[in-house]
Amino acid sequence: MLDILSHLGIGFLHCFQPVNLIFLFVGIVVGLLVGVLPGLTLVMGVILVLPFTYAMDVTPAIVLLTAMYVSGTYGGAPTSILFRIPGEPIHVPLLWDGYTMARQGQAAKALGWTICAALIGGLFSAVIMVTLSEPVAKFALTFSTPEYFAIVIFGLTSVVALGGGSLTNAFISLFFGLLIATVGVDVTYGSPRFAFGLPILMDGIDFLTVMVGAYGVGEVLTRLGEGFMTVPVETVGSMKTRMPSLKEIWRIGTTFFRSSILGTIIGIVPGAGATIASFVTYGVEAQYGKRKAEMGTGIPEGIVAPQAAATGSVGGALIPLLTLGIPGSGATAVILGAFLLHGIQPGPQIFITSTDMVYTVFASLFLGVILMSVVGYVAIKPLVKILDFPESVVSTFIMLLCFVGAFSIRNSISDLWLMVGFGVVGYVFEKIKFPIAPMVLGVILGPLAESSFMTTMISFQNDWTIFFRRPISGTIMALTVIALVLPMIRKYRELSHL
Repeated sequence: MLDILSHLGIGFLHCFQPVNLIFLFVGIVVGLLVGVLPGLTLVMGVILVLPFTYAMDVTPAIVLLTAMYVSGTYGGAPTSILFRIPGEPIHVPLLWDGYTMARQGQAAKALGWTICAALIGGLFSAVIMVTLSEPVAKFALTFSTPEYFAIVIFGLTSVVALGGGSLTNAFISLFFGLLIATVGVDVTYGSPRFAFGLPILMDGIDFLTVMVGAYGVGEVLTRLGEGFMTVPVETVGSMKTRMPSLKEIWRIGTTFFRSSILGTIIGIVPGAGATIASFVTYGVEAQYGKRKAEMGTGIPEGIVAPQAAATGSVGGALIPLLTLGIPGSGATAVILGAFLLHGIQPGPQIFITSTDMVYTVFASLFLGVILMSVVGYVAIKPLVKILDFPESVVSTFIMLLCFVGAFSIRNSISDLWLMVGFGVVGYVFEKIKFPIAPMVLGVILGPLAESSFMTTMISFQNDWTIFFRRPISGTIMALTVIALVLPMIRKYRELSHL
């Protein structure tokens, strides 16, 4: 424990270096802006910034993206409470009590409860993250390639299982992403695959091109098809913030604790993320809270539960990312991409080879949560003013960032064509109700799964049963089967009741 505190102290010192502190502040502000803008999701915002981190050192790059991640879980809260416009699906539960409280003339108090919940939930999850990450990493050091393959498969299938909607569509999207990941030269045998003799495909398709195209360009094309129909903004209450007293916080301390720990746990589960944490904790509060009968009538518990869980999920999601190299959410999948862009593979070895960097990221989460709360408190009016911009103007800037970002990956015009192509794919997926997240994660995790699988086959004489005969990998594969079967059983029961 003393070693962890010592490393964390050094991480705080690194955070206060000018370059890291500047990018921490920039990440907080940009994350808040992304959260405020309806239609510009947190994941898409992080993706748009990712290409610009390529020329940076890895530490400020990860600090920037992590700061965006944590502030994005709060950024859409003011617009949900004041205008009934959730910037993210994360903030939909805030409408039920936050907007209701604002309509009762307590908008300032509702904003204060939101900031307080984000602060406490974020700090709680940061403490859990620091406490658990190194022990989990030490345990993971005992893993071999069969265990890594099983973990990657579990990460992929749990994303599909928790993604909601059609399981068939999610699988098709996932397999399409895995197919994209195989394009180019095979790293094991050096033979070209699915390149069809085209130079544009021989070097493979960069996962960043897929992400920027599918999310960024695809979303703009979708909005364009809808005619940029922005919902008229109706103000409720004043744009001020009034923080709750310590006595008021203590009165609902159980809600703070329950929601923070649930949000952290849900964040740890690969594929869950802040949205699921927000909805689940609101449901738990509505079933088991002291004032469960009053939920939805404008009470603080209905604001604290989803916001504390959403921000608390950030620290939880970073645990599997750093210790196992498995993203716990869409945003951490992008952060995984940032690590890979800088030649660093997250996993247990990172705590040995890049200790200072890891603990700087840990410290930045503590500072980021506090800075987010301060900025959110003083910048309510400027933040919501961004809603005055026409959606067509915002979309133009998004497209500009997409093209600049895609070109900066390899300074290749070919990547721009690929990005546009995947933008069309993202648009089509949106129209036919296919989820994009499984495809993107398939592109990112596909090479990791293939590498672990091929190494295992070479090491164990092509014995595929090794994944089930080893205790740890067998357990993880069993969890994978459960993660796939449970949604199927649930779907079957729903259909049988029709």
